[in-house]
Amino acid sequence: MNFLIIQTAFIGDVVLATGIVEKLHRHFPDAKIDFLVRKGNEGLLHNHPYLNEVLIWDKKNGKLTNLWKMLGIIRKRRYDKVINVQRFAATGILTAFSGARETIGFDKNPFSWAFSKKIKHVISDVQHPIHEVDRNNELISAFTNDEVMKPHLYPSAQDTAAVQGYKKHPYITISPASVWFTKQFPKDKWIAFAKEIPANYTIYLLGAPNDVPLAEEIRAGGITATVVNLCGKLSFLQSAALMKEAVMNYVNDSAPMHFASSVNAPVTAVYCSTLPSFGFGPLSDKRFIVEIQEPLACRPCGLHGRPACPLGHFKCAYGISSGQLVERLRS
Repeated sequence: MNFLIIQTAFIGDVVLATGIVEKLHRHFPDAKIDFLVRKGNEGLLHNHPYLNEVLIWDKKNGKLTNLWKMLGIIRKRRYDKVINVQRFAATGILTAFSGARETIGFDKNPFSWAFSKKIKHVISDVQHPIHEVDRNNELISAFTNDEVMKPHLYPSAQDTAAVQGYKKHPYITISPASVWFTKQFPKDKWIAFAKEIPANYTIYLLGAPNDVPLAEEIRAGGITATVVNLCGKLSFLQSAALMKEAVMNYVNDSAPMHFASSVNAPVTAVYCSTLPSFGFGPLSDKRFIVEIQEPLACRPCGLHGRPACPLGHFKCAYGISSGQLVERLRS
């Protein structure tokens, strides 16, 4: 049996889709499992013990040309099952014309009419919350079972060794950035919180290379505890390895939250404009949600983040107190 999982969306989406890998391996331990990601996300799956190969689609340079090349590669593999986690046309083409014995995807994909099996995609809401891992499990439950398995990343011994020197003292991590303005706890709020961290803790700031300026402003914010800017210095898996042994990891509603979930690290997720009930919340055994305690008529302002607060006040972020975050460290 050989499988292909397709998830060429963002970093966090790939992490959440690894729950499918875990379950397929449990039910088909001898199967070959391949995983297709967008270029740039392949580092998430290095060292994964259950994957046969990671296929990489370059979506930025020659997107359509590379799409047809990837389709040719997929067709030659003659997969038994292609499992498409996405709802976009490009991956629908790869799925529908893969030549696989069975093609599975969500009904909202424009090419779902050509899939062997299409699964109803249900949007999560406050009244009917469903986590993304539960939704993904629906794609494979018919030939496995209803058990949902958590996402899992596998930092190597080398990844762990690379961050071992940072673990000499008790530490927390803060991943302060987000692609979306309304998902990102404001810089001054991160600084105010960090000033309340006891001096015996080290604070590690995690993120991508383009997050360095933001992290530097936080580091220089007059914080008593030692603050180290590691943005751009660690790989995805090294960041996960560091998060695993932190006393607490503070994140936005963004990819680092899923890194924490993937290694079962303690996590406090700060929700500004979005809601945990949208289905992308933390999954670690020790997990906390921090959000504004009073209801806002404007919250949520959409299913996804926005480039700016539509009303200009950003109360959903500024209404969160530093004490709410510090309390999670104490607990």
